[in-house]
Amino acid sequence: MQVASWYVPPFIIPAPSAILESAWQILSRDANHIAITAVRLFIALLFAMTVGVLLGIIMGTRPGIRPYLRALVIIDTGIPALSWMLIAIFWFKEPEVRIFFILSVILIPFYALNIYDGIRALPKEWVDMIESFRPNRWQVLRYLVFPHIVPYIFLTTKSIVGYAIRMAIFAELVASAIGIGAQMNLAQSNFRIDQIFAWTLLLVIINLTLQALVTALEKIVLRYRAEATVR
Repeated sequence: MQVASWYVPPFIIPAPSAILESAWQILSRDANHIAITAVRLFIALLFAMTVGVLLGIIMGTRPGIRPYLRALVIIDTGIPALSWMLIAIFWFKEPEVRIFFILSVILIPFYALNIYDGIRALPKEWVDMIESFRPNRWQVLRYLVFPHIVPYIFLTTKSIVGYAIRMAIFAELVASAIGIGAQMNLAQSNFRIDQIFAWTLLLVIINLTLQALVTALEKIVLRYRAEATVR
């Protein structure tokens, strides 16, 4: 990028020093926008995880209503994110509700389908063994299903963190005046490509930080389970 900046105008490819300077200005002046986006992302992820896991468990343990729920979840996955954003703008007045709705309807299916597949992957021997003790439904969930789906919850979270950040930025771009997406839109309006690169750099760092935090939390929660090593 440094070499390219020598031969093209700075409004196309700025020098890395200009990008770092813009990043420092953002951190010292616009840190509140980063915090707002982080809070929005955290709340939406937590809600999507709760609802998605619940839907996955219902689909995995209730054969009677499984086809209907699964059909709704799969239909949701086929709706483009842009459609949800435009629908949210028509349906809701408050920007916070719009962003929460957009992130929720996009992220919930990931958890629901992965948890459902996780329950389907339960070894039949384990199910037969616990059924031999004649447990009630809560005991089956407590001692068999819940411990089995925990790795799937972490796997899903690690898989969608980057995607969730992109969707949050996109939602803020069209539905809010504050947050990282709104600031990137403002930088585009002011022809400040150095700020766009700086925000992008910060988003990559945020993504890497969140991935590291989820991985660390996974190691703590699943410390009882030894990791397999394959030659």
